[in-house]
Amino acid sequence: MANIFRKLPSVNQLLESPQLKQMVQTVNHSVVADGVRSFLDDLREQVSTESGEVTIPTPSEIADKIANWLKTEEKPYLRPVINGTGIILHTGLGRAPLANSAIESVQKISEGYASVEVDVRTGERGQRIKSVEKLLCELTGAEAAAVVNNNAAATMIALSAMAQGKEVIVSRGQLIEIGGSYRLPDVMECSGAKLREVGTTNKTHLFDYERAINEETGALLKVHPSNFEVVGFTKTVTTKEMVALASEHGLPVIDDVGSGALIDFAEFGLMDESVVSQSIKDGADIVLFSGDKLIGGPQCGIIIGKKKYINTILSNPLMRAMRVDKMTLAALSATLLIYRDESRARTEIPILRMLSMPRENLKLRAEKVVTQLSHLTEFMTCEPVEADSMLGGGSLPTQKLSTWCVALTPNDHSVDRLAAGLRNGEASVIGRVQKDKYFLDMRTVQPSQDACLVESIESYCGDFKAEAE
Repeated sequence: MANIFRKLPSVNQLLESPQLKQMVQTVNHSVVADGVRSFLDDLREQVSTESGEVTIPTPSEIADKIANWLKTEEKPYLRPVINGTGIILHTGLGRAPLANSAIESVQKISEGYASVEVDVRTGERGQRIKSVEKLLCELTGAEAAAVVNNNAAATMIALSAMAQGKEVIVSRGQLIEIGGSYRLPDVMECSGAKLREVGTTNKTHLFDYERAINEETGALLKVHPSNFEVVGFTKTVTTKEMVALASEHGLPVIDDVGSGALIDFAEFGLMDESVVSQSIKDGADIVLFSGDKLIGGPQCGIIIGKKKYINTILSNPLMRAMRVDKMTLAALSATLLIYRDESRARTEIPILRMLSMPRENLKLRAEKVVTQLSHLTEFMTCEPVEADSMLGGGSLPTQKLSTWCVALTPNDHSVDRLAAGLRNGEASVIGRVQKDKYFLDMRTVQPSQDACLVESIESYCGDFKAEAE
């Protein structure tokens, strides 16, 4: 066994190989050296456990394996992705892509210092929320606003500030659980508020809320069902009805509208998604929603409503733990500025652009990509196919949008191998497997990415062919 180990090249010998010399230039000498030592240790372990005759790879072969392994290991975990899934607000892929002006604003604000908490007019300390509060109030009709790091945080801090130690009445049909094990009862418990369930899963009446109100009641809470729908024999209480009842008892109404929309999504064929400003018009004292879903901005939780309640939330100790940074504020401010002109928003906000993209345009792009891939022999079929896209992000789970996809059927290997190969390529491509085909939805592939998509598929086929040889 000792003789076999002597056949292994030394660390210095491997570092002098052309493959690893190139890696040293692109990565770092110590990183590559550590990688070589780790690889050799694993190889020694493997050799020592083998029974029978053992073949040691040549130094060049070992260098190749180490170089390929390091290339994989050194790829950043967080990297750009071409989204071919057809899910517009894909949580796993970062939800809404930002508008160009928001990206430019983030770059401008983040490359140096910024007036985050300094009022440049007076030179005195200010509140960071001021950079977006005016715009939020202008677009929604609210008296005041606050921003935290996501909508779960918005829910928690609103409950903590307005109803800690008190009962919060909520319909049993709205006790939701969404992605990442977010459960409303757990969030309420963490906030210090006490859950008071009323009604049934499918039916809650106004009298259910009325009967539950007592001296321990702190607020009435209405929650958007998010990623599920109850249909059939149902009954829910409107925001207006809740506000009227709460007013009689001097109680606030907190309306968690979930995804949040600043314009009516019915124009895109997506029904029943309420506009945030309507909740304010209906009299809700506090309205909570996400910044990175239907608005198409950065991840954050937005809180709007009556000034006295917003002031209470801003003074809550949790506010510092949940506050957002200058880059989030820059992106949100730039996004909100676009919404001052709704026609501009439809063309500049990426998710609105995707939603309004004509089917004929999607079909032409799919056909063009198929034509560009027609020379590849690695696919049994490569064709444009009609399919459905989804909004995603917990919004309107049962509603779909007609779309066109590029559908690939591999020739001599599985769809799963194709999916893994494209996902791990130089430009990561993620689609969906459907009916033993690999679908790439052109609605969520940005038009500027079409050429890169073709190159990625061609590169995958080249690598596959090289492995087969």
